[in-house]
Amino acid sequence: MHLLVRENRTLDEQEVAEDLNLPSADLVVLSFTESDLLALRHAEALLRAQTEEGILLPTLQVTSLARLRHPMSIDLYIDTTLQKARCVVVRLLGGLDYWRYGAEELAAWSRETGVPLVLLPGDTLQSHGSDVQQQAAHTGDDGRLAQLSTVSAEHYARLNGFFQQGGPDNICAALALMSALAGMQEDKGTQPKALPTWGVYRSYAPTITMAQAQIKAVILLYRAHLLIGDVAGPECLAEELAQRGCAVDIVYVTSLKDPSVAKDVSHYLQSTKPDVVLDATCFSARSQSGFSPLDVADAPILQLLQPGCTQVLWEESPRGLARADMAMQVVLPELDGTIATFPISFRKDAQPGHPAFREPYKPGIKLVAGRAIAWAKLRKIPQSEKKISLILSDYPGAGLEKSGAHIAHAVGLDGFASTSSILTLLHNAGYNTGAKDVPDAKVLASTLIGGYSKPVLDTKLYRQLLAGLAPAFVQSVCAAWGEPEQDANVKNGVFCLRYIQLGNISLAVQPDRGAAADRKALYHDPDTPPCHAYVAFYLWLRHVKKLDAMVHLGTHGTLEWLPGKAVALSPSCGPAVLTGDLPVIYPFIVNNPGEAAAARRRLGAVIIGHMTPPVMQAELSADAQELERLIDEYAEADGLDPRRGALLRADILDKAVRTGVLAESGVRPGELDEAEALARLDAYLCDVKDLQIRDGLHVFGKPAAHSKKLVQIIAQACERQEDTVFVTDVAHKIMQSGKAEAQALLAALNGRFVTPGPAGAPTRGRVDVLPTGRNLFTVDPRALPTPSAMVLAEKMEKLLLTRHLQEQGEHLTHMVMDMWGSASLRTGGEDMALALRLMGVEVQRTSGTGHVCGFEIIPLPLLDRPRVDVTLRVSGLFRDAFVDQIALFDQAVAAVAERNEPAEWNPLAASVKGLEGEARKRATARIFGAAAGNYGTGVEERLNTGSWDTKQELGTAWLEGSSWTYGGGREGQQDMQALSNLVGQAEAVLHVQDNAETDILESPDIAAHEGGLSAAAATLGATPTVLHGDTSRPDMPRLRTAEQEVARIVRGRLANPQWIKGMQQHGYAGAAEMARGLDALHGFAATLPQRFDRQFDLVFDQTLGNAACDEFLKQENPAAREAIRMRFVDAWRRGLWHPRGNSVACVLDEENKA
Repeated sequence: MHLLVRENRTLDEQEVAEDLNLPSADLVVLSFTESDLLALRHAEALLRAQTEEGILLPTLQVTSLARLRHPMSIDLYIDTTLQKARCVVVRLLGGLDYWRYGAEELAAWSRETGVPLVLLPGDTLQSHGSDVQQQAAHTGDDGRLAQLSTVSAEHYARLNGFFQQGGPDNICAALALMSALAGMQEDKGTQPKALPTWGVYRSYAPTITMAQAQIKAVILLYRAHLLIGDVAGPECLAEELAQRGCAVDIVYVTSLKDPSVAKDVSHYLQSTKPDVVLDATCFSARSQSGFSPLDVADAPILQLLQPGCTQVLWEESPRGLARADMAMQVVLPELDGTIATFPISFRKDAQPGHPAFREPYKPGIKLVAGRAIAWAKLRKIPQSEKKISLILSDYPGAGLEKSGAHIAHAVGLDGFASTSSILTLLHNAGYNTGAKDVPDAKVLASTLIGGYSKPVLDTKLYRQLLAGLAPAFVQSVCAAWGEPEQDANVKNGVFCLRYIQLGNISLAVQPDRGAAADRKALYHDPDTPPCHAYVAFYLWLRHVKKLDAMVHLGTHGTLEWLPGKAVALSPSCGPAVLTGDLPVIYPFIVNNPGEAAAARRRLGAVIIGHMTPPVMQAELSADAQELERLIDEYAEADGLDPRRGALLRADILDKAVRTGVLAESGVRPGELDEAEALARLDAYLCDVKDLQIRDGLHVFGKPAAHSKKLVQIIAQACERQEDTVFVTDVAHKIMQSGKAEAQALLAALNGRFVTPGPAGAPTRGRVDVLPTGRNLFTVDPRALPTPSAMVLAEKMEKLLLTRHLQEQGEHLTHMVMDMWGSASLRTGGEDMALALRLMGVEVQRTSGTGHVCGFEIIPLPLLDRPRVDVTLRVSGLFRDAFVDQIALFDQAVAAVAERNEPAEWNPLAASVKGLEGEARKRATARIFGAAAGNYGTGVEERLNTGSWDTKQELGTAWLEGSSWTYGGGREGQQDMQALSNLVGQAEAVLHVQDNAETDILESPDIAAHEGGLSAAAATLGATPTVLHGDTSRPDMPRLRTAEQEVARIVRGRLANPQWIKGMQQHGYAGAAEMARGLDALHGFAATLPQRFDRQFDLVFDQTLGNAACDEFLKQENPAAREAIRMRFVDAWRRGLWHPRGNSVACVLDEENKA
């Protein structure tokens, strides 16, 4: 019998190996927590001060485990620093699985040398009565650490108690016990002393009187930090708030997860009633039951950031935070509904492996204080006096050629109808909205379209205000755009921008970031600073209009994509410079977690999730309905009347050819026998008919329209169609969503707490995202890919490999996947799970938390197929949000490449065979994307502006814009040749769509990614199959070619009279959606090798070729109509579309008519 060995790897192996070369000592303590190490040094100093001169104390070495992640680093540490050690204590935050290699190697070393080893859980204790030893036994550890330790249970419990309780006396006693275990002194049997688990450390009285009622602020911090005196940042912040007129309490806690502490803090906040809470603790305080002690304050919770690095390292980092800080201080606290802020302290510079105290960061403290007071003031200002601005985007999608076609664009939202709804909401709540009657959507649209602008800020005042901004930001703006007077929006020395003033409410259109010709290119580009008009817009809102809060309406604008760090922004980062103290409230579609997270973290915004558009079943077009009727007739005749059946079959196929439906089904005439062709045609018609399409758009704060179909989809996704209680509950939550959205907006504007809630796609069965109207958070990326994602990926894996084998006659060995951040957050990492499974890799997890901690390689006999060499093209959001997943995949690639397996079974290993050093590192690069800090592919702007002549130009643009490598320490090194080699040998490329709320023609972005990749392959002489995965029903994944998917969506939605009817209900916004869909179709026609003449015909027939629809476009959004006309003209002139008849030319040739 032969045992198949599975090769296991941990993620710690991705770290860079280093030799700390620290001197050995009698007592050695290692911990992930700096406060542990500082407390030990402080206790050591106390003991030395209390010891008579001449008496030798045990020597002590303390080391940060953050520097001992790589196995080689651990081996070197054991060989050097532990050489003379007589007792070793390790405190592991998160348990054994977070440092398994080190713990197991130390255990083996301890048993070999006889040196006592104590492995303690680093997690904070939970209160269990008054007995300290009993408390120490309930720290959440699974017992494996104690089993690996080599001391008695009594000694183990006492040491654990000393560290859990903390404080000078307990830590001194811990050192004494360690000395006893080392045989250097007697054990006096000292027991841990219980300390208060929470309390008010210090109160600060305001030093000035505020204009409004006094603001009460509460700062929360860890007791462990207080006990060692490492609280300079929070203390400095408290002093700053007091100097600005706030009363401040600093409250210390062991952990807000401790039920006893949570209960007491909850009562304290209830009685104190603070106006704002500033939280310097980490992780989430929310219990499994959903309770958080912070909720009861009903006040904004600002998350304070204290990076575990020096200021210099932070300044050099484009990300802003390391992975651990990101998880502990940003992602997990978001579960509590926190508002992102700025760093208030950094570690002092120290030698490698040594602990260091924090020092305050004054610029960040001033920013946090200003923002905290601004949020708190919303609780004090009467509604009738509050000054609010509603910001509408002018998205560079449909209608770029003619301005005004897509004002107030927001994904899934009717922007102008939602604006009117919000104005009505504010009016009824007592806000001053000017006239008695709130303008409706049509009036608002007609007022703001057509480039209508008003003078807002003269250049003299602008220069004065500009001089007060961060010098680095000002210099970048002037270097990129010259003098303010040169700005195109300046007329007679005054900036002119589009806005309407309605009482105290400013309704304004967000200006372009730069030149109109570059709008799409600049939309997601964080490298180019905004132009002067853009800066003037926000300075005008803050200093002239003197806003109290800003509401950015819908997904999404450009403010969050300005230059700067991804998170933990500096005072020079674009979003921080322009928002200043201003509270930002951001209604955002609930199914877009990635971009919502970017807005939340870079703007400090409260993200209010709103419902997706209503859905309906796609109805077949008239010619498709006729085919369906004939097929049903054929089914009845077949077997009963063979002659009639044969005639019907021929008639059906002839009609299917003439209408183009047969080609849409993936069948070419004569390719299959008639029976098989008919079966494919029937399946395609069913596929189109089953398509779920949007039935209009959502209006913020209004009850979801036509929700019955969505309820059915959710119940089906959850396999609970027959559960009437469940169905009723889902229907109720959907109907409550509009009201919840309105209440959340009012709560945020009143400076009250907005309940947090998850983001996700309702049509995937995500009942937990309902009702909407909650402050959106995302999943913890450390758990991705999730177990369910791995299971679902297995289904897609089988579908993909089987299809390729059947169609190509050989196994798939090389492919490229287009991977997006928001989709990964929605699905729990299904795309990454699929990529790993294709390589023959499975992930490993920590016990308890379920975090991914490593992987194992499946042996070929078990895999029973060749491994696939997978290349990832990741989006900018994926690159920023999934650092661990990039490291995981890169490490898996390296491990698979090391396998000694036949070339035909492991093409990845074969491709790097014989290479060493830098050549091997370059050859194993499999993760590519845009340059660090950049977003997009480089194709979007060319498609949008028409600045291209050949498909080869688009392919080259994709390669140039995607050629930066990531993982393995590369972090954005450009290697276009490596990417070209991999794309050139790909047999298939894949993009997966994970929900029914969007589709391939939702926006031109998918064409730029998926189509751009196809064009790149064609440029290199390759012809991979371009596949579009559909996992909107996770139980039934589907795989179609991009050509088939485009055809299906055109017939099922874009050219579907029912969809057009739904869009017409939304006037201006609906017309813009039609133009946007055509942009996407044009993008695919420009990038894919196939032709889409029939699809252009279908869309033309239902829009400009349809008198009623054409009149609708002329009346509701003439700019969108012109954009549609010009897009058709462009497709015609470039040869992308050969129209069926001459009548098309008559409609399109309006320029010559004029």
